[in-house]
Amino acid sequence: MRQAKIQLTEEERATLKSFRSKGQHMTREVNRAHILSALDQNVPEKHILSVLGVGRTAIWRTRSAYLEKGLDYALHDVVRPGQPVKYGTNQQAEVVALACSAPPKGARRWTIALLTEAIRQQLK
Repeated sequence: MRQAKIQLTEEERATLKSFRSKGQHMTREVNRAHILSALDQNVPEKHILSVLGVGRTAIWRTRSAYLEKGLDYALHDVVRPGQPVKYGTNQQAEVVALACSAPPKGARRWTIALLTEAIRQQLK
């Protein structure tokens, strides 16, 4: 199956260049920027695989994401909802405050077990 060619605009090329040169992004995102840049320059996939050390699937997914929804979608991970928060900010603040206080008598520092026990005592 023949792959669709990627033709980046000058603005997208400048964005990718800036994206790759700044150390503010995750490795996956930088690799995607390198992949898109290489595909734009018609670098063979085998060469991209060997130089970047990515799999064929990474190249395929990056190309598809760019063609379907554009540069930002291709570079960044999709935000997922994740597991719901179990404890509110007030509860988290209480645990942090307890952990920052002096440990109980007989202990040199707070441990997870000691924190758990102290919180359970407060809830009773």
